[in-house]
Amino acid sequence: MEQYFRFYFLKRLVHESFKNKSNALSSKKKWLAIDMKINKLKQPFSQINNKASILIVDDELRLLDSLNNLLKAQGYQTVSAQGGLEACKQLSQQSFDLILLDLNMADMNGHQVMEYASKNDFETAVVVVSGESSFSSVSKALRRGAYDYLRKPYDPEELLSTVNSALQKVILEKAHNDMQTRLQKSEELHRYIVNSSPDIVFMLDKNGRFTFLNNKVESILGYKKTDLIGRHYKSIIDPSDVERARYLFEEQSGKRRESWGSEIKLLAKRESHSARHFEITFFPIERQVNKKPNSVAESKIIGTYGTARDITERKEAEEFINFQAYHDLLTRLPNRALFKDRLNVSLAQSKRNKSNLAVMFLDLDRFKIVNDTLGHAMGDRLLQSVAQRLESCVRKCDTLSRFGGDEFTLLLPTLSTTEDARTIAKKIIKTLKEPFILGGHEVYVGVSIGIAVYPNGGETVDQLIQNADVAMYHVKGRGKDGYQYYNEAMAIHTSNRLNLERDLRNALENNEFRVFYQPQISTHTGRMVGVEALVRWQHPERGLIFPGEFIPLAEETRLMSDINDWVLKTACKEVKTWIDNGHSDIRLSVNFSPLQVEHPRFVQRLLSCLRLTNFPPNKFEIELTENVIMNDLENMTQKLRQLSEHGLTIAIDDFGTGYSSLNYLRKLHIHTLKVDQSFIQDIRDTQNEACIVNAIISMAHGLKLNIIAEGVETETQLNYLKTLGCHEIQGFYYGRAVPADEAFSKLGFNATQLIAV
Repeated sequence: MEQYFRFYFLKRLVHESFKNKSNALSSKKKWLAIDMKINKLKQPFSQINNKASILIVDDELRLLDSLNNLLKAQGYQTVSAQGGLEACKQLSQQSFDLILLDLNMADMNGHQVMEYASKNDFETAVVVVSGESSFSSVSKALRRGAYDYLRKPYDPEELLSTVNSALQKVILEKAHNDMQTRLQKSEELHRYIVNSSPDIVFMLDKNGRFTFLNNKVESILGYKKTDLIGRHYKSIIDPSDVERARYLFEEQSGKRRESWGSEIKLLAKRESHSARHFEITFFPIERQVNKKPNSVAESKIIGTYGTARDITERKEAEEFINFQAYHDLLTRLPNRALFKDRLNVSLAQSKRNKSNLAVMFLDLDRFKIVNDTLGHAMGDRLLQSVAQRLESCVRKCDTLSRFGGDEFTLLLPTLSTTEDARTIAKKIIKTLKEPFILGGHEVYVGVSIGIAVYPNGGETVDQLIQNADVAMYHVKGRGKDGYQYYNEAMAIHTSNRLNLERDLRNALENNEFRVFYQPQISTHTGRMVGVEALVRWQHPERGLIFPGEFIPLAEETRLMSDINDWVLKTACKEVKTWIDNGHSDIRLSVNFSPLQVEHPRFVQRLLSCLRLTNFPPNKFEIELTENVIMNDLENMTQKLRQLSEHGLTIAIDDFGTGYSSLNYLRKLHIHTLKVDQSFIQDIRDTQNEACIVNAIISMAHGLKLNIIAEGVETETQLNYLKTLGCHEIQGFYYGRAVPADEAFSKLGFNATQLIAV
């Protein structure tokens, strides 16, 4: 009986278990071809690897030679093909055990070579060695049958290991074919095949107890074969999958004769592995009975055999992809899509039960300052810490999500009263007021919260989120760090904001923007040596609007780039007329936004504008904040060097409020430091209050940099700055920013005359 089991099992195993491992076993036509080749396999397995033939395909001759030399040194027989067309020619002339294939080739890419090999039934393994690393290319190559995918530049040890593994796969497939012809003669050889399988192979008797297991059960699950022989299969099935396994085995009825398969979790012996996912296929073992002359033979199911393929990594990858689709990977919170889905479900329940729910829209206060000052890495850590604190404030039934950037949303699906939302909002505000410790820095942030309660605050998913957002912006307008329920009056404010946005989009076309100029005065001569260009909006109904009111809206609506370009061009034209009228020493300073500077063609666009307006580069000064520079120091260093080489000067605006690393000042092409006005305001009656200004000016002198003090408003501040050796002054003491004609009229005046004017 045992001998019959063994024979029947091994015979079916070769035909069923390994037909998925080789395309050569997928049709009767290929089986015949394999049978014809069996007699040619004379060498033992240990010799196949040493005589393996490898086709190396790449259109880069240097890499082709490198791979050829590396593999020949290991004893492999290699043939080189420079390009896809040459590879196809070599494939048509001889067979290869393995192809090392590049994807990106000029004449014929790697995907086309694989397609050609497949159409012509060239039985060879493929390992892709390519610089192309996109998910679509990797996926496409693997779907076409590639054994593995290595990215250039390759690690020699990794490549050799992959080649060896692929050749071992080829060896195993050839061995399987050879064993099929010797099935009845060599049971030991059949067992070799079984134990060489990457899958667990098993047999069960009619009662569901193990009668056979291959060696893979130990390496994958940690059991010795003797641990399981005689035990019921349920002993290693995860409890959640026992019923599914029982149905598939059909151990009691024994009526099913076709193969069955499913995904089932098996329990590993090693505690660290817990349950693992397997793709299990079952086949009934039949024996003919009552075989009589001139009668139809009957069969009886006497057991089951099958294979169990470990798909744990695949399942984990699928779970990760699913998690990624509905969660924010930084904070591990639900994302916008999952939040809206849960809100939709809760909204349906509230409508049915006639109950209330609330949506909160949270926006962190001062997050941008922290992010710009300490860097994006610290900003990410701050968001993670904020998420943890927010989770401690909500109930299990609530849904907290990261909506985007430093914005969070909170769903409160069940409210006894609307005051419940107020209680949670207060708790959140109190929790976030406590300082965060990031890399040795004590950081403070606040939060602005908008609340929309169904049904008064909105009756749809989008309305509730939008209205909560509107309420949050009202908190921002009142000074931040608080909460606000949405009401209908806010809709009017929102409408006004939309009207302003509409007017802003038409402002450029209607020529409503103006460039104002604030003088920069030399402390040595008392004369105007430069002007800073500042934009204003001359609204036809609301009058003159300052940047603080429309710049955030312009950035939000992506109009800032067009406005910046207009300001630059206009300022160059206007100041150029002053230079042409005898004021050749005047300098134009222009602020540049991060959006402008980060543009790949920033340097080219700026120089082009100067050429177009015929503005002298040595009279043009670029004003950048520290944070703009430090966001991409390497790239900015290159850009500033190019601009400096063309004669432009570079000024650091608001110095002392940003990154404050002094090391970059030595390396970058910086000419001017502009002391932020917040430090100038500390200069009052005593000199002790201005120690930061003193330090900055002393450092500038040491670095031989020009220094401009911003926001000078009093004579006390002016006199103190003069004693420190500050080169230039800018502020209300000498005048506010004025239109071009008024600024031109003040050129040539000394400081005393300017004040009088």
